[in-house]
Amino acid sequence: MSVLGIRTASVRRRLAAAVALTATLLGASACTSDGPAKPAGSKYQDGKLRVLASSELTDMEPVLKAAKAATGVTVELTWSGSLDAADQVSSGKADGKYDAIWLSSNDYLRLRPEAAGKLSSETPVMSSPVALGIRPQALARLGWKPEEVTWSAVHEAVAAGKLTYGMTDPVRSNSGFSALISVASGLSGAQAALTDADVKSAQPKLKEFFAGQKLTSGSSGWLASAYTKRGDVDALVNYESVLLSMNRDAKTDLTVIRPRDGVVTAHYPLTLLASAPAGARESGRALTDYLSGADVQKTITERTLRRPVTAGVPPAAGLSAEKRRELPFPGTRPVADGLLSSYENELRRPSRTVYVLDTSGSMAEEDRIGRLRSALTELTGTGGSGPGQRFRDREEVTLLPFGDKVKKVLTHVVEQGNAEPALEAIRGDVKSLRPDGGTAVYGSLKAAYEHLGKGNADAFTSIVLMTDGQSDDKAKDFDSFYARLPDAQKHTPVFAVLFGDSDRKELKHITELTGGRLFDATGVGVPPAVAGGGSLNGAFEEIRGYQ
Repeated sequence: MSVLGIRTASVRRRLAAAVALTATLLGASACTSDGPAKPAGSKYQDGKLRVLASSELTDMEPVLKAAKAATGVTVELTWSGSLDAADQVSSGKADGKYDAIWLSSNDYLRLRPEAAGKLSSETPVMSSPVALGIRPQALARLGWKPEEVTWSAVHEAVAAGKLTYGMTDPVRSNSGFSALISVASGLSGAQAALTDADVKSAQPKLKEFFAGQKLTSGSSGWLASAYTKRGDVDALVNYESVLLSMNRDAKTDLTVIRPRDGVVTAHYPLTLLASAPAGARESGRALTDYLSGADVQKTITERTLRRPVTAGVPPAAGLSAEKRRELPFPGTRPVADGLLSSYENELRRPSRTVYVLDTSGSMAEEDRIGRLRSALTELTGTGGSGPGQRFRDREEVTLLPFGDKVKKVLTHVVEQGNAEPALEAIRGDVKSLRPDGGTAVYGSLKAAYEHLGKGNADAFTSIVLMTDGQSDDKAKDFDSFYARLPDAQKHTPVFAVLFGDSDRKELKHITELTGGRLFDATGVGVPPAVAGGGSLNGAFEEIRGYQ
C-alpha cells in the first residue's frame, strides 16, 4: 500500500474517536491549533500545515484541535486580510512560507493571472452569504417583511435617512468586499459578471447608500463589538454567520435578512499552494477529508453558524433553507479594483484622522524616529498606488507631534483627483519630525479631540496614538475631559500603537475608554494573531481599515 493509502486508512480508523472528542474540545479557549502561536511562516515540519487564513476563522480553532486528534495534522495559522493574502500569493511571497491559504473566498485571487500557477487545489469547507442584520425597532419603523426585502429597498431606506448601518472595509476585509459587490450588483441590475458600465450606472445610488454607513472596520469582530456598544446604528451588513453569532454570543436581537434579489456567498475553500512540499500536500488532503465528513460538518455548522457543504448535512437551527440567487462577481481585476477605488475615493463618507505622535527625546533611541518617519511616509503611497495603499481622496490628515506639549497641528486635505500636493506636503511634515522633550500623552489626546470637534461632523473620525513611553501627565484628567464630551464625539475611537517602552496598561485603558483597539508594534514575542503583527509599518497599515 502507498504511504498515502496507509495514511488515509489511519485517518478513517481514528475519525470516529476524534469526532467524539470534538464536543469537549469545542469548549476550549481560542488559540492556535497546537498551543502558542509560532512565528509566521516558520520552517516546514512534517505533520504541520502552515496556513495563511482570514481572521474570522478563529472560531474554527477548536475544530482543528479535534482534527489533529483524528489526522495527526497540526495547523499553524497566520491571520491576514483577504486582499493582502492575495498579494502575498500572487507575488510569490507566500512560496515556502505557507503551505495553504484559507480565506473566505478565492474570487479576488482568481482575477490575478500571476496567481494561476500558485494554487494547487481547493476544497470548500462551509459557506455563509452576505446579509443585513437589523434591530427590531428599525425593522418595525420601516414596516419590512424580512423575506421580501431587496437591496433596492435597503438603498431607498438609507437614501431617505431612515436607516444607518455598519460594514467592514472592502479593501481589507472580504466580508466588506462581498457586501460591496452585493450592493453594486443589486443596485445596477447586473445579470452577469459586473462590468465598468454596471458600476458607473450604479454610482449615484451607491453614493447615496454609503452616506448611511456610520461604522467601518478592518475586522468583523471589532465591528460587531463597536456596533453593540454604540446602540445608535440601525443595522450591520456582514456575513450571515457573524450576525447570527452576535445574537447568540452578544445577546443582540438582530433580524437577519438575505435580500431577495441575491447575495454573494463565501465558501471558505482550504487551498493548497503549488509550492507546498509533498508532506504538506498529504497533510492538507487528510485535513480536508476530515473537515468534509458528515459528523464534522454538523459540528462546524452548529458551532460557527455557517452552512454545511456536504450533501445530507442539515444547516444549524436558525439557518433558513430558502434559496437565494448568487450575485455575479466582477469578471476582471480592473473592474474589481475600479470598484474598490471608487468606494475609497468617491463613494464612502470621507475620513478625518489625527495622528498623535510621540516625538519626545526617547524617540532618538534605536532610530525610533526614523521608523516612525518610514511608517508614515509609506501611507502617502506613490503615483500608481492601488486601493488601500495611500491616504484616500477627500481625507483630512492631521499630524499632531508632541513632547512636553503639542508641538504643532499640521492638517492637509487630500484633494479628489489631485492627491499628490497634499501627499507631498505630508511627506515634508513627516521628514521634519524631531525628537525632544517629555511625553504628554493625555494632554495631546485632548488636543486631538478638540481639533476634531471643530470640523466636518459627517465623516469617519479617528485618532491614532503612537507613543514609546509612559505619559508624564495624568489619566484622570483625560478621563474627566472625555466624560464631558458630547455623545457624538465619544464615538471617535483611539487606536493606540504599543511601541518602544510604552505602557501596555496605559494604552489599553485609553482604547477601552474610547472604543478603539490596541496594536502591537514592539516586535517582541508577537504572535501572528496580534493586531499590528509586531512592526510600526504593519500597525499603521492595519489601522487604515478602521478609519
